[in-house]
Amino acid sequence: MGESSRALPKVAVLLGGPSAEREVSLSSGRECAAALRGEGYEVVELDAGPDLYVQLTAIKPDVVFNALHGRWGEDGCVQGLLEWMGLPYTHSGVLASALAMDKQRSKMVFHEAGLPIMESGLYDKDAVMADHVMAPPYVVKPNNEGSSVGIYLVHEAANGPPQLSPEMPQEVLVEAFAPGRELSVSVLGDRALAVTDILTDGWYDYDAKYKPGGSRHVIPAEIPVEIRDLCLDYALRAHRALGCRGLSRTDIRWDESKGADGLILLETNNQPGMTPTSLAPEQAAHCGLSFGALCAWLVEEASCGR
Repeated sequence: MGESSRALPKVAVLLGGPSAEREVSLSSGRECAAALRGEGYEVVELDAGPDLYVQLTAIKPDVVFNALHGRWGEDGCVQGLLEWMGLPYTHSGVLASALAMDKQRSKMVFHEAGLPIMESGLYDKDAVMADHVMAPPYVVKPNNEGSSVGIYLVHEAANGPPQLSPEMPQEVLVEAFAPGRELSVSVLGDRALAVTDILTDGWYDYDAKYKPGGSRHVIPAEIPVEIRDLCLDYALRAHRALGCRGLSRTDIRWDESKGADGLILLETNNQPGMTPTSLAPEQAAHCGLSFGALCAWLVEEASCGR
């Protein structure tokens, strides 16, 4: 960022945007902008729309803080624009973002890296509604949307295939259901931070993830040391295999009855939520890094060619 005597960089925080996760992004972005102002940065908040290039050209920020979630914001699209404009930005680059957002392709990367995954495949929506495409229990979800938007859990005792909403895309991901505890590990730079055990009354859905009181986070997770170390190792390996930068979060299921063999990687999120109830900031705080310091670290680490 230049010499230490230089003023702190001007930061444009991208938030909102056109994805299904707009509301969460607005919340994340506002929190990050406030935290960065608290750290002394000059901050401009930009609701990312079709005129984003024009807005960024007018503002001329030194760094772009990407607080977008969902399509366009975390799938490589906005990253490509920022690369083209030569604007240093936070989080992962074009390829890692596109891979992480595409659940089936990221699974292929994980498999190649020797990481444990569940059987899955891409199927036509009509075929999935016509008959079971795999033996229940299984999960049906969009292949390239984040945060449990439109997820169907087909139970073992299901009479027939799921009837999917019109909002679901024509191509969907069908994945064998991984039973067990819901664990999550954030990676910051080259360090896996901690393991959180996510406790909910039922399915860990969008509301449980983002509404206060929707879920309870136990950090550090009360699990055997061997399992904790494997979770940290798997998350770091997933982060590296996808080529992520800055901050990522990997979600893992653990079937306790199978010990170490019961660990399954679900997915890696390259733009994890940055709200007060979010997992990554909680884990950073657990490791002694305040929310403001976390946001400042991401800004200082920002670059092009990611």
